[in-house]
Amino acid sequence: MALGHEVGNLGHYPVVVSTWPFVEAVRAAWRAIESGFSAVDAVVEGCSACEELRCDGTVGPGGSPDENGETTLDALVMNGATMEVGAVAAMKYVKDGIKAARLVMQHTGHTLLVGEQASAFAISMGLPGPTNLSSSESVQKWSKWKENRCQPNFWKNIVPVDSCGPYHPKDIAELGKGTCSSANLMAAVESRSSHIGLHNHDTISMAVIDKEGHIAVGTSTNGATYKIPGRVGDGPIAGSSSYADDEVGACGATGDGDIMMRFLPCYQVVESMRLGMEPKLAAQDAIKRIARKFPDFVGAVFAINKNGLHAGACHGWTFQYSVRSPGSGGCGGIHCLPLK
Repeated sequence: MALGHEVGNLGHYPVVVSTWPFVEAVRAAWRAIESGFSAVDAVVEGCSACEELRCDGTVGPGGSPDENGETTLDALVMNGATMEVGAVAAMKYVKDGIKAARLVMQHTGHTLLVGEQASAFAISMGLPGPTNLSSSESVQKWSKWKENRCQPNFWKNIVPVDSCGPYHPKDIAELGKGTCSSANLMAAVESRSSHIGLHNHDTISMAVIDKEGHIAVGTSTNGATYKIPGRVGDGPIAGSSSYADDEVGACGATGDGDIMMRFLPCYQVVESMRLGMEPKLAAQDAIKRIARKFPDFVGAVFAINKNGLHAGACHGWTFQYSVRSPGSGGCGGIHCLPLK
């Protein structure tokens, strides 16, 4: 097992923290904070910058095609002062995921809108669209995947196995044959690692503490590459990809969202800090809870308390997060080291 180690004890704010070395996104959020904007506005500015830059090809339009070759967006914003959340999922035709999420929070009594209805809402509220979210790169990537008989993919217990479908459930009798050994269960878990990694399965998750000490978080992603159409990952799920509470602090997460959302790691991190855990221990505890059940999962979290102390933990890959605070001026990172 690998866990990250604490790199910062700030003790003051404002602070901007983001998954990965998305330095331009952090700078955009920092400029907003320096100009007197709120934590929520700064998060939106930061995540919007990443969407425009198409960070790692996993944020914003033009990346991560689904099985039909389409790119869809998931995004979330959360206000830690009011506990309001706005989110969109599986959104087509609108390139501004995080801005759409903020519109849900500002102008509806809902938390999450999905699919083409989310797109229609965003366009009706003034965001540009409809827009084709595919790019030449995403179309080429999808075409090569089709030529490879749609491998790898996210289907299981189906036939035919080595084709592009249509798929059908295996016969119930066939599924019932043999014994359900722990080795078989682990094989099912381990098979996920072949198509989950930094450049096909990632999120920007950002936390901001503004000059008033208010906290907000946001996430944006175009999801898992070659996902089954309609799939929603952890990005728009409050408590999974991110969570914030002014009274405690915040958390951001990235990785295998289908696994991580079952554990609500960011809610766990914030509640652990509420009970007195330091960010480092809270982050490690959340990752350990997942790794005990899914030893092969890939993911990471960062934690920051209301005083600006931040830390991170990861499993299955090398993780780095970026930090900007008064006097830092740059990017602080962690790398996963074996837990002893």
